[in-house]
Amino acid sequence: MLRELNIQHLSYPLAAPFRIARGVKYAADVVMVELHQSDKVGRGESVPYGHYGESVASVVDQLETVRVDVVVGMGREELQARLPPGAARNALDAALWDLESKLSGIPVWTQLARPPRTALTSALTLGIDTPERMAAAAAEIADAGLIKIKLDADNPAARIEAVRQAAPGARLIVDPNESWTIELLRDLQPLLERTNVALLEQPLPANADDALLDFTSRIPICADEACHVATDLPRLRHRYQAVNIKLDKTGGLTEAWRLLRMARAENFMIMVGCMVGSSLGIAPAFEIAREAEFVDLDGALWLKDDYPDGVTLRNGLLMPPQPGFWGG
Repeated sequence: MLRELNIQHLSYPLAAPFRIARGVKYAADVVMVELHQSDKVGRGESVPYGHYGESVASVVDQLETVRVDVVVGMGREELQARLPPGAARNALDAALWDLESKLSGIPVWTQLARPPRTALTSALTLGIDTPERMAAAAAEIADAGLIKIKLDADNPAARIEAVRQAAPGARLIVDPNESWTIELLRDLQPLLERTNVALLEQPLPANADDALLDFTSRIPICADEACHVATDLPRLRHRYQAVNIKLDKTGGLTEAWRLLRMARAENFMIMVGCMVGSSLGIAPAFEIAREAEFVDLDGALWLKDDYPDGVTLRNGLLMPPQPGFWGG
């Protein structure tokens, strides 16, 4: 049975600017894939990331290279060999999972021998701003179970202190997005400990993290940009205590599941993260997030308008999409 493959570029305006150490986003540009077979449609979404040399155009071009094989029935395992890890493979991998579940009537979580998706405590993210504005934003979500603070190397101590004072009961993740030096990391250790930061995400550039080999952190350090796929794990030992699994880095749920199992075997803590995009990109990550110590899947909450049956925030919990939205 032949399939029909549709590829679209969609741009979602954000409800507010999203500032991290590398710049400011005002919209989420995503690539959406639809796979039609019989009367069923499988969907997937990815977010091209310039930091990894990706663009909407490059992701679309990658997808076009496998169009013929996808149309005649290429499956997920062959896809792993045909496309490298990244946004293109993620969008198509998600669409294949979704199509398989709809054709078989077996939800993705059943295929993975897991119970149905449930609500999760997800981090709510604070973009970089003045300490006063970050404190005000933190006060509005002070009841959240987990808050993630985006930082750079400009006066991070004042920002961390301000957020902690405004949200004294929340667990905190600090994410400098590779903007710190080992000297700054050493200097901030007492502050991180005093403010009870639960996790420090990728403080140093991934290509400069050898400095972590001789560093003992009082706070668990999580590899984000340094961890893409399961074969990265041997290098991460003795540098990091946790790994951030993002489907746009792994190239989809198929490799993310493999990374999860291998990271557990290596005794890494698990964080599941996302790019800023719609609920269609968030939904597959729920399958990994149920096993994670730290969940950061608020990307769709930044959009001005999302899918009406997508993820929602209710009483501080991230609710999964409605049945039938993706994967069963």
